Amino acid sequence: MSSAPSLSEIGALVGDSGRVNILTALLDGRALTATELAFTAGVAPATASEHLAKLVAGGLLTVARQGRSRYFRLASGEVARMLEGMMVVAGAAQAAPSARRATPRISPVLREARTCYDHLAGRLGVGLADALVSRGLIVLGEEAGEATEAGRSFLDAFGVRLEAGRTRRLFCRPCLDWTERRPHLAGVLGAALCARCAELGWIRRARDSRAVTVTPIGRDGFADAFGLPL
Repeated sequence: MSSAPSLSEIGALVGDSGRVNILTALLDGRALTATELAFTAGVAPATASEHLAKLVAGGLLTVARQGRSRYFRLASGEVARMLEGMMVVAGAAQAAPSARRATPRISPVLREARTCYDHLAGRLGVGLADALVSRGLIVLGEEAGEATEAGRSFLDAFGVRLEAGRTRRLFCRPCLDWTERRPHLAGVLGAALCARCAELGWIRRARDSRAVTVTPIGRDGFADAFGLPL
């Protein structure tokens, strides 16, 4: 019998609101302490410790020591993808009973731009994916994508260095956005674009949130480079 957590065990782990709050707090790729996660989840420190132990044992979180502190983060991008997909399903289920409200109530700030693990999501992330596809810079399938020759030249000029063979991670794949219900870019390319935009000062991460603010220079940059009117 496999020692890997079963589907029912994973379902039980994410079936608790406190643990869900902990997991979503880590969706931006950061590593946080148990104290920080207890505050974010709105639970007592002892309860947070119990939740964290279960999430680590279940393979959803990893923990690293630095000095006297322990830092928790999502175990992988696949865990983030699972959570984002569950949000899509949860949003559709909430919207179904009422024809007057086609989408769940979502923070406008999170909907506009946020991080999904290590890549950009929301309207900004979806807009970037659309721009790259419509300009013929990437070809995006249902499970994966690749850069065209023109795309590789564009990315190189943009300052995104993508060296093949340096990682087992998929180069590019669509990640269904839970607010826009359309794909944004994940994988090596998605992470590299997010990092480059931050390096250029086009985006600024909000404190204690997955929200991302597009700076004034970023508005001009996204418009010039990708044709995105923000």
